[in-house]
Amino acid sequence: MQYLFPALSALILTVLSVAIALKVFPKLGLLDNPKKYGYSRKPIPYPGGILLYLLFVVLVLIFFDPTIKILGLMLASGLIVLVSFIDDRYGLPAWIRLLVQILAGIIMVFVGIGTPHISNPFGGLIHLDQIKFIVELGDTTVTIMALSGVVSVAWVLLIVNTMNWLDGVPGMTSGITVIGCLTLFFLSISDIVNQPEVATLAIIVAMIALGFWLFDFYPPKILIGDSGSMLFGFLLAVLAIFSGGKIATAFLILGFPILDALYVIIYRLYNKQAPWKGGEWDKYRKAVHLHHRMLDVGLTERQVLLVVYFLATTFGITALFLGTKGKFWAIMIILGLSFIGGLVLRAKNEK
Repeated sequence: MQYLFPALSALILTVLSVAIALKVFPKLGLLDNPKKYGYSRKPIPYPGGILLYLLFVVLVLIFFDPTIKILGLMLASGLIVLVSFIDDRYGLPAWIRLLVQILAGIIMVFVGIGTPHISNPFGGLIHLDQIKFIVELGDTTVTIMALSGVVSVAWVLLIVNTMNWLDGVPGMTSGITVIGCLTLFFLSISDIVNQPEVATLAIIVAMIALGFWLFDFYPPKILIGDSGSMLFGFLLAVLAIFSGGKIATAFLILGFPILDALYVIIYRLYNKQAPWKGGEWDKYRKAVHLHHRMLDVGLTERQVLLVVYFLATTFGITALFLGTKGKFWAIMIILGLSFIGGLVLRAKNEK
């Protein structure tokens, strides 16, 4: 019951705020540019990410004491949202966005958020805390683990960009965030993990995402923008390492999108393209991302969303009942299914 009030507060506040934003954003000129992407529809309020961040900050300040970790989380996520919002409006070089993402990850490491070890699926732990630095911040002492920091920053970069690239169909990012955060919530309240702070953060983010999803699901009434997709990606990444490693669980939830992101990076490098360059098609006018290839074979936007939701939910629920070795083999299954599905979609797209 201790999580009911934060959950209801987040959901109700988000629904009311988005409903107001639908009226206010057009007056402020916060609309997308459908002609830029060849769409004939009317402009839609955009981006919702700036609103989502403000809601997150308000709710965190209500339900949490301003610890060094909480302040660091708000600062780092704010940097990502600010730069993404500017990029949404005016466009920024890719290296600036990447630099800010790295900086956000470093802030998390600096305030003590990270994973000291990773479970070895074949037994034991892979320790990441051999090299440590002690930092005094007033009355607060923070232990920085060098190797853990590198892994944590890399994890943040991977998930932030995976969620951003996933935002090819409205409702995808917000829906996956609901599934991911609910899974992390139930894991955090389990007797084995028992992390109330992480659970409260997870349920707040889940309900913010759900409240936005009600307006974001295809056809959308408001668009999340890079600021929103990267915010949710950052929060998911941090929740997985906030108080120890839940990386395997998060990987299972985001398995297909993560593998899609890795595929896109490798594919673009192989074809001598910048991996950070966005777009639905490659230089041969072939769809690159998984959701675009699914659309190309005839699935509707809603069908694509339901397929991805189903996969994320299935593996997310599975993760709650599996040990480390079980999660490893589940990830191997995702890898195999992704490979087979990719070949089938590529073959159909080439017909």
